[in-house]
Amino acid sequence: MDNINKIDILQNMIDSSEYIVFLGGAGVSTESNIPDFRSANGLYKQEYEYHPETILSDTFFYEHTDLFYEFYKNKMLFPNAKPNKAHIALAKLEKKGKLKAVITQNIDNLHQAAGSKKVLELHGSVYRNKCINCSKEYDINYVLQSENIPKCTCGGLIKPDIVLYGEALDQNVLDESREYIRKADMLIIGGTSLTVYPAAGLINCYNADKLVLLNKSTTVYDHRANLVIHDSISDILSAIKI
Repeated sequence: MDNINKIDILQNMIDSSEYIVFLGGAGVSTESNIPDFRSANGLYKQEYEYHPETILSDTFFYEHTDLFYEFYKNKMLFPNAKPNKAHIALAKLEKKGKLKAVITQNIDNLHQAAGSKKVLELHGSVYRNKCINCSKEYDINYVLQSENIPKCTCGGLIKPDIVLYGEALDQNVLDESREYIRKADMLIIGGTSLTVYPAAGLINCYNADKLVLLNKSTTVYDHRANLVIHDSISDILSAIKI
């Protein structure tokens, strides 16, 4: 079956659903020119003095804060990125009342920029930063404009509100994500390899019969899906009449 026919099936599934949940990963934002981690051109395939997974760990943050922020500012912050057709389509679907929540592994705020209201950020957001001493909050521009290590007015170290390797996900966000998926009559998963846990394990909370996987490459869960489309997620979602 070609992708045109599959999009027709996807349209029918959306039209017949009333409680849709979307779970997305880095592939949702790559068409906004934000690099992913694991693809051929992703951050993990590039050469650095330390592996990115090491740099983006809680231990490295505290032990080598200067090197962390050098990498973080150069490779993790994209303040000029704009929502793409996938973000916009999902926001429209929510406005229509069908999409109840976006659950994202991304930290780039693009779903909110597109107009989505209910966004559950599993891994936090680069747009929120907090002093580890007094909890004063700072925006992304403060971090970008700081020389080397951003410091609070109290002198404390500012830490991005993202989940680093070695840190646990916010349990409240995780629990709320599970609850939305349990209630869903349709679960659309897009732009994720479904290899990073506990986010990937959320698929196991879905019990209905409209599981859709939209990804350029195959995943280990393709065999469980009711519909699989291997193509650009923004092209797929923008083809849906909302």
